[in-house]
Amino acid sequence: MYKISMEQFDQLSDCEMQFLIQHVTGQSSDMDETIYRSANDPNGNAHPFWSDSPNLNFKEVERFRRKLKYFFMNPCEKYKARGRKPWKLILQIIKVVIITVQLVLFGLSNEMVVTFREENLMTFKHLFLKDYTDGTAHTYALYTKQDMYDHVGYVIEQFTNLKNISVGNHAYEKIGLSYTPLVLCQESYRNGSISPGNETFDIDAQVDVECVEIFPMVPFHQTPGNPFPANLTLDFKRLLAVNINFTLKAINLQTVQHHELPDCYDFDILITFNNRAHSGRIKVDLDHDVEIKECKDWNVTGTSPRNLVYILFFDTIIILMCLTSLILCLRSVFTGIKLQSEYTQFFSTFYNKTVPRSDQMEFINGWYCLIIVSDALTIIGSIIKIEIQIKDVTTYDLCSILLGTGTMLVWVGVLRYMGYFRKYNILIITLRTAFPNVIRFCCCAAMIYLGYCFCGWIVLGPYHEKFRSLNTVSECLFSLINGDDMFPTFKDMQQKSYLVWLYSRVYLYTFVSLFIYMVLSLFITLITDTYETIKHQQQEGSLESELHAFISECKDLPDSGHYRLDQNPTVCFHCCLPQCRCFFTLFLLFTLLLLTSDCFCVVMYIVREILMLSS
Repeated sequence: MYKISMEQFDQLSDCEMQFLIQHVTGQSSDMDETIYRSANDPNGNAHPFWSDSPNLNFKEVERFRRKLKYFFMNPCEKYKARGRKPWKLILQIIKVVIITVQLVLFGLSNEMVVTFREENLMTFKHLFLKDYTDGTAHTYALYTKQDMYDHVGYVIEQFTNLKNISVGNHAYEKIGLSYTPLVLCQESYRNGSISPGNETFDIDAQVDVECVEIFPMVPFHQTPGNPFPANLTLDFKRLLAVNINFTLKAINLQTVQHHELPDCYDFDILITFNNRAHSGRIKVDLDHDVEIKECKDWNVTGTSPRNLVYILFFDTIIILMCLTSLILCLRSVFTGIKLQSEYTQFFSTFYNKTVPRSDQMEFINGWYCLIIVSDALTIIGSIIKIEIQIKDVTTYDLCSILLGTGTMLVWVGVLRYMGYFRKYNILIITLRTAFPNVIRFCCCAAMIYLGYCFCGWIVLGPYHEKFRSLNTVSECLFSLINGDDMFPTFKDMQQKSYLVWLYSRVYLYTFVSLFIYMVLSLFITLITDTYETIKHQQQEGSLESELHAFISECKDLPDSGHYRLDQNPTVCFHCCLPQCRCFFTLFLLFTLLLLTSDCFCVVMYIVREILMLSS
């Protein structure tokens, strides 16, 4: 007979107690063997396959079930089960707050950079484009030869007299002891004769580029005998473009008021007179490339660098916290992979059954992978931000992309913890379940969408501004799907060709009807059906997978105390906990130093500023 002492009886779990009652009441088919028999599933169906398995030690099975159940518990349940404090949860909450604060501070700093660049671009247009007014950038053009000569001469004259004209702190670029010149180049066909009246032409398609250099501080006066510099003449029948390029320098001083060191800017300005269409309309455009550099020699008085030290210290704390979060999440992922291997081996050995791929993927927590990517982006972005603050680099765009993407993923990762609440969990499960079907549906809809894009571009492009390029066609059609800008799209269609105009009506009406009334409705129905299905499954209590059905037969509650008995303490975290904390801290600092060679410089910079403040 199966004998058990009172002391052992008190330590039995709920599932073990159920097994013992079956033996005592004679419900077990074989009382002389230690065989594990599973109870019926919650729906009252037949016994699952593992209930008729070969002889197994029911204590080992229950212990393995508790191990699986503990792995899928939320942080609060794990705390009740083993007293394990939810460090990752606390860390993620703090990280969301401080990363958002970091992003806001960087955004305010970056806003000054963007404002300075945009205002300088507007300044250059007013300085170097004759009779320029705001809002005329797309319509600014020349139509006569005299206008062409006047505008080119105006650019050169404004450049040579810049110091006497500009109210900004602009200056010429200087290499060594000499200033860099303004470079004026004209592009034209090599040879050719064009006679539109006779409908004849003879063109050599080879393009020649002829350039002249004009140095600053040298007065330039335009006369009727010398309408162009260095007697450079223009053959408008062969002329393709005239390009004027020069470089100006400036310093962004507004950052001083925010306790930041100013940056030095190099503006590479390009003015283009475009005559490639030979339509009698020469389009004029001014653009600039900006290079931000660290100023060579600077001295700021009357303000304190205390804020800069605080920001650098704050960024360093963020790097350490993200690095800690990265290590903890990697450890959790590796634990899941190890447990997945154990579960697969368990079913293969004792039940001779292959675990479905979907059940195996349950052990790979996608939220942890998301947090790992977020932490990596935030660490790299924070390091670049520190280097920007101390003026080692000026890659604002790269830093913005890294910090912005990292912050976005951090906030998306908050959904993981909202999923522990039942009402929020059904929404998250709906998104996860409907995602594959949504992707397949979008692929099918994209085929129709691309067909309309190509058709609209080739047919309506010559008669409608919004269909001139594939990019604008796609933007226009996407706006129509969302009900935006619908009437102007119909109204702006030119009626020069009645056939094309009539075709445009059919094209737009069918697109709007197809995508708004059919495609979007099917898209919404796809998600709502998934929501209703999951909601019905939760109300009925049906299980989604064999993994959860296997785990659900463990009736031990988190606060039952059985999970503490299964805990295997390690020497590191119990006997040598202080030493482990010390080594862990050293490991974080060492890893941080490996991430960038400038971290030592950052630390020394902070120490130097603190010593200066204290003195």
